[in-house]
Amino acid sequence: MSDVSSLPWAAAPAAGNAIGLYAKWSPALDGKVEAALQRLRDAHAEHGAGLVQSSSLGVEDMVITDLIARAQLPVDIATLDTGKLHAETLALIPAIGERYGRTVAVFKPVAEAVITFVKREGEDAMYKSIDLRKACCGVRKMEPLGRMLAGRTAWITGLRREQSGARGDVGFDENDGQGRRKISPIADWTWAEVWAYVEKYAVPYNPLHDQFMPSIGCAPCTRAIAVGEDFRAGRWWWEDSSKECGLHAKG
Repeated sequence: MSDVSSLPWAAAPAAGNAIGLYAKWSPALDGKVEAALQRLRDAHAEHGAGLVQSSSLGVEDMVITDLIARAQLPVDIATLDTGKLHAETLALIPAIGERYGRTVAVFKPVAEAVITFVKREGEDAMYKSIDLRKACCGVRKMEPLGRMLAGRTAWITGLRREQSGARGDVGFDENDGQGRRKISPIADWTWAEVWAYVEKYAVPYNPLHDQFMPSIGCAPCTRAIAVGEDFRAGRWWWEDSSKECGLHAKG
C-alpha cells in the first residue's frame, strides 16, 4: 500500500464528519481485526480464485478491502454500477486503485433491459410500488450480480448484525442459498468500531457518510437518516417493509 499522508482522506478528522461522530476504538477491536483477517485468510485458502469481494463501496466494504490488502491476499474485488449511483460512490473505484493498487471489476446492467424497463415503467418506477421497485433492483442489481458471481464458490460481503433486525443473525460463513458460501468477516463489528478502523488506517470512504447516510445505494433510493432511526431507514424510505433489495435475501 502506498503512503497515505498526502491523500485527501488522510486529513485530520473534523468533529462533524463520520469519523469524528462515530469512531471509538473498543478494547475488543484489536481481537476483532485479527479474527476478521483470519476469516479472510481461511476463505482464500479454501476457495482461492473462486472467491470474490462483492463491494457496495459502502464503508464496511471499504474496510474489508483494506483488510484484504493488509493481509496481502490476491482476492478479486468487484462492484455493481447500477447506472443510478451517486458520483461520490463511483469515485471510490479509482480511489481503491490509487490506495491499494487493486483493480475493481465493474458489473453493469444490460443496457437494453434498462431501456425497456424505463420505457415501460418510467424513470420513477421505484416509487410506484414495491413490486416495481424490486423489478428495478432486479434489472439493475440482481442480474449483474448473477454475472459477478458466475463460476465463484464464495463471496465476501460487508454485512453486519447491527445494521438491521433482518441482519441480526448474519453468520461469518454461511450458505447463500445458491450453492456458494457467503463470507461476512466483520459481522460482529459495531458502527463505532467500523469508523475507528477507518480512522486508524486512513481508509478511503464515501463522503456521503458524513451527511448521515450510513447505508448508501442508488441515488433515487437513498436519503439521510434522523437521530434514532434504523441504519437502513434511508433506503426505500417511502416503503413500510424490509429494507432489502434481494442481494442478501436468505436462500
